[in-house]
Amino acid sequence: MPPVNLVGRPVPQIDSLPEGPYRALVLQGHELSTRTFALIGPEVKPARKRYAGNNLACTSCHQEGGAKPFAIPWVGVTATFPQYRGREDQISTVEERINGCMERSMNGKPLPLGAPEMKAFTTYIAFLSRGVPVGAQIEGAAVLQSGVPNRRADPDAGSVVYVAKCAVCHGADGMGKRVGQRGDAQGYAFPPLWGPDSFNNGAGMNRLLTTTRFIRQNMPLGASHTATVLNDDEAYDVTAFVLSRPRPLKAHLEADFPARWNKPVDAAFPPYMLGASADQHRYGPFPPLAEKQREMADRRKADLAAGKARSAADPAGAARGK
Repeated sequence: MPPVNLVGRPVPQIDSLPEGPYRALVLQGHELSTRTFALIGPEVKPARKRYAGNNLACTSCHQEGGAKPFAIPWVGVTATFPQYRGREDQISTVEERINGCMERSMNGKPLPLGAPEMKAFTTYIAFLSRGVPVGAQIEGAAVLQSGVPNRRADPDAGSVVYVAKCAVCHGADGMGKRVGQRGDAQGYAFPPLWGPDSFNNGAGMNRLLTTTRFIRQNMPLGASHTATVLNDDEAYDVTAFVLSRPRPLKAHLEADFPARWNKPVDAAFPPYMLGASADQHRYGPFPPLAEKQREMADRRKADLAAGKARSAADPAGAARGK
């Protein structure tokens, strides 16, 4: 099966759909994605619809309506789920993945699986994924896996980059720029990058490698993987600065990645399994940690192979639990 390249691939257009219930649900999903704060945010009325705990939009990260390559696009997601997720160490559905974002990036609570909002989200994602075969390799998914400097990131140097390249949109205080006033459920023209109305420390964006690559390829607004603005060092350091600032805390992060061996090296919360400091998991350097993790994975693979060999040689013993 040939890979599906999202770069240059036409994005399905809602206007092409005939009037009817399916189009209405796709439109609702698009609206939820782009105006999350106005529909399920913490300032909406009625209060029972307040599932998100901040006033961000899904498209604060999933740019261009969830369709931009290498900006964590939703195109093709339906074709890749259900999938194994290391954070839970189990097979997860699209709905569970959405609720992971709700509890972390949106700092809120999960949507009920039968909620109309959940149905709208999954329908919109499926619409964007039209034409992507199940099992296909998708080029342009997530963020481009580019290299990062082999050193500790420097938040102080990053603060200089932030003032020069980021503050004009996100504010000198990192609190973003609101469309209206606090309490009006109108969200932000430019979202906050830290503080109480931002993502919590359990979000994928709180990982330095992930966010460095996102910023390198997508920021400032208008940048892309083929038209970057920041260089590798600038993106690495400004990410360290942003992630060094205070943000909401998610409880029970120690339960994440219960298998441990596949916990990302930049997941900066305990337990740590590689014999490195918390500071190194937070700010790097990361290549030495990645090498240690590969060694751990290789040992696990060898142990599993040895166990299978013993079972094959002595099936009766294996059945007795020897």
